[in-house]
Amino acid sequence: MSEINKMDEKSSAEGSHDFSPELKEQPISIGQPTLRDYLIYASVSRSNEIKPADAQVEVEHVRKTEHQRELDQARRALRTATWASVFYLITTDILGPFNAPFAFSQVGYVPGAVLYVVMGGVACFTGLQLWRLFCRLDSHEFPVKTYGDLAERILGKEFKHFCTVLQSVQLIINVGVICLSNAQSLEQLAANHQFCFSISVLIWAIVGMLLGQVRSLQKYTFFANSAVWLNLLIIFTSMGFVAHSPPNFAAAATSLGVSQGPVQTAKFVSIPLFDKVNGIMQMVFAYGGAMIFPEFLAEMRRPMDFWKGMICAQLLICTAYLMYGLFVYSFQGQFTLPLAYQGVSKQSWQDVGNVFALITGIIAAGLYGNIGIKVAYYSIVEDWFKGPALTSRTGRFIWTGMVLAYWSLAFIVGSAIPQVATVSGIVAAICIMQFSYTFPPLLMLGYKMKISAAGLLEEDALAFGEVIDAHAPSKDPGDTWKQWSRWRRGFFGGKWYYNLFNLILFLASLSMAALGMYGSGTAIKVTFQTTNAATSFGCKSPV
Repeated sequence: MSEINKMDEKSSAEGSHDFSPELKEQPISIGQPTLRDYLIYASVSRSNEIKPADAQVEVEHVRKTEHQRELDQARRALRTATWASVFYLITTDILGPFNAPFAFSQVGYVPGAVLYVVMGGVACFTGLQLWRLFCRLDSHEFPVKTYGDLAERILGKEFKHFCTVLQSVQLIINVGVICLSNAQSLEQLAANHQFCFSISVLIWAIVGMLLGQVRSLQKYTFFANSAVWLNLLIIFTSMGFVAHSPPNFAAAATSLGVSQGPVQTAKFVSIPLFDKVNGIMQMVFAYGGAMIFPEFLAEMRRPMDFWKGMICAQLLICTAYLMYGLFVYSFQGQFTLPLAYQGVSKQSWQDVGNVFALITGIIAAGLYGNIGIKVAYYSIVEDWFKGPALTSRTGRFIWTGMVLAYWSLAFIVGSAIPQVATVSGIVAAICIMQFSYTFPPLLMLGYKMKISAAGLLEEDALAFGEVIDAHAPSKDPGDTWKQWSRWRRGFFGGKWYYNLFNLILFLASLSMAALGMYGSGTAIKVTFQTTNAATSFGCKSPV
């Protein structure tokens, strides 16, 4: 912590922090903040966001020049998203519920419906936790831009790096799954088995390498909006097709090892545990947006309103996945494919869904790839190795190399494990479960313990928009986390039962993630042992 901040801590009772819009001639730079500083600056930012027309509140020891104020105003102007915008961004995830029917086929009507609702409720709760943590720790002086930034404020830089690596892994596997899905669509369009399946995966990896040379997300805007409507078209046409077409028995035999017979549905499905767990991991995808919730919050004009858009989005997501999953499963039963629109037997109807899916798939892969490579560039090149900025000439060459490496990894993922359902289950267990269910209660537990240990319970209890009284002296007794007294005060000093709840939720989510890894990993092994299964880097198609 800088000397000026230390002086402020020692003299806080004498009023060293003061809130006023007046300007000092010699502004002092902001040093390394403490948790108390983060709370103070965040409370000032929330107050200014609630009353933007009033004189902007500032902390006395960091009062700014007019130029600095203009920069702050410009940064605030860039935050234009409203809660309605957030609702739209999150609900773009519902426009691809094509694995929901497969999830129902693995667990049955009752567990499927119950789990979608329960997991949606928990995802909503953990989303609110991320929202509260962001509002307490983000400020214009110390902005939270990513999930890793939020994690760093609470659990340190090492945990930030862990989150960044996990985020990169998730995005790479997501892109690999899209390459695999597009390859399956291409095979069906070619009336199946017309050329080597691994070559089909490679084609889309090469297309991704070309698209990946575009560094700006703004250039994807038009295509992303088009993808929304195309996905809606796939949803409604596939529902019509499955209602008037028998299942794709050939694809079900190749992909799932299910022999042709009458369609069977059940309230409870009797299949091996690992298959049920893999089906549950497909449900996790429905609530996988938490990884980028902090990014959404960072773009909002009023982050305090995020909860409105998030709750409405989670309700709509839950409803959409339930309706689509129940509808398709009712017609296709045990023959339901991991990509529902590929489960119709009529070739022309397959072609309709596959053509639209190819377009939306490559757009989604381009977006995922762009975000994933940027996360890796900022974290590895700029942060770890202190390399050149992305906008520089050298940065451009490094970006090109990273694009080639990124899509090569995506090709390896898609061709090594040519099973959409099991690869989806693996990424859900390893990555999505953590960002949506495991990390939020852990971060909240860590935050609450640090708040209690530092004697900041009164500051944390203030409503958003209320400025923390920086004149109050510090209540931190000064012990460290190497001493049991701080741990005891951290866990039991506030609402210990809430800390206990978060600890249990964290452990339960971690256990479910471990079970998901077992289930999806076992499903991969068993699927490869199936007689008609596609092989790693082979030419046989999985559909």
